[in-house]
Amino acid sequence: MKIAVLGFGTVGSGVYEVIEKNYDQIAKRAGEEVKIKYVLDLKDFPGQPVQELIVHDYAQIVNDPEIGVIVEVMGGVEPAYTFVKEALLKGKSVCSSNKELVAVHGAELLEIARQKNINFLFEASVGGGIPIIRPLNQSLTVDEIEEITGILNGTTNYILTKMRDEGLSFETALKQAQDMGYAERKPDADVKGYDACRKIAILTSLAYGMQVNYEDIYTEGITDITKEDIQYASLIGAAIKLFGTSRKVKDHVYAMVSPRMIQADHPLYSVNDVFNGILVRGNLLGDVMFYGSGAGKLPTASAVVSDVVDAIKHRGRNIMTIWSSKRLMPADLNTMESKFFIRVPKEEMDKAKSLFPVERELSIPEYEEYAFITEPITEMEFKDKAQLVHVKNKIRVEF
Repeated sequence: MKIAVLGFGTVGSGVYEVIEKNYDQIAKRAGEEVKIKYVLDLKDFPGQPVQELIVHDYAQIVNDPEIGVIVEVMGGVEPAYTFVKEALLKGKSVCSSNKELVAVHGAELLEIARQKNINFLFEASVGGGIPIIRPLNQSLTVDEIEEITGILNGTTNYILTKMRDEGLSFETALKQAQDMGYAERKPDADVKGYDACRKIAILTSLAYGMQVNYEDIYTEGITDITKEDIQYASLIGAAIKLFGTSRKVKDHVYAMVSPRMIQADHPLYSVNDVFNGILVRGNLLGDVMFYGSGAGKLPTASAVVSDVVDAIKHRGRNIMTIWSSKRLMPADLNTMESKFFIRVPKEEMDKAKSLFPVERELSIPEYEEYAFITEPITEMEFKDKAQLVHVKNKIRVEF
């Protein structure tokens, strides 16, 4: 099987390395040898072995009848969408790690693949090296998915872990993440929750078979989390994690991205550093956990190449569950109930007590403020009451 790789950045070079390093094993799994014939990139790589495969014109790839599978690891929506759609229309299976592309155009591209009896596979778009798309598509099909909750972004998890373990401020922990290469110089996609939002949109669309637009998902990042918040959490044996959550309650599906305070009995409590963890709750199976490296060159590339093997093994047969273009609008969050950890100035303590149903009070003497955890209240109730008192910060609580 001759394949082409679109993009020779971090993941693209990883795909090249994985295929070179595990060539015999991949051939055994696929039932035939897998050879990269082209690598599309704007740049040249003089002096590197990949240079002999480099092309700059996509038409050379998509019009080559020898190419059976195309790997798209360019990132972004365009020109990836145009390239992938053309490849599928010409009968070539596509394997992608591109969460933006899948979140926006997944339903359409899956439908083209179904009509052409080929495959559009995207295991690496959500959890990097963690297998989650395949289990949702193949192993959990008889279950009704009641909830998917995940630590879906390794950068934010690293920052929150450093803030807890080393007492760092958000700014210092972010700088350390950038120095380590975990965070981009422009980190908004990670720290403001946009990356996790696209991933939970994909998982929700797969779980319920309809298109969930990421723009419809309430998204809150970690930029407002302070050392004080972390210390209060540690005081009660809790940790703060950024969760992407999709939860079915009766006929409604709630979806959101936000920091959560959790305790040691939560399955995701021990997922630290740059690792990701995804909890899937089915009505028959109960809780299933997926854990591993959610990003990184080789883990992500490994997931992409696994998709390539799947596409080759199932040549002429579409294997992806239908994810229809029918739109699923997440339920109104105002009706969802949560507990809240809240901090207010000390002089507003009495007002806060009169407004909120207080379940537990927390105290750190050096902080001149009043901190507490509420009983479960709706999002709307919190918003209404928060307008009447100066809320320094709030974090949803899951215990």
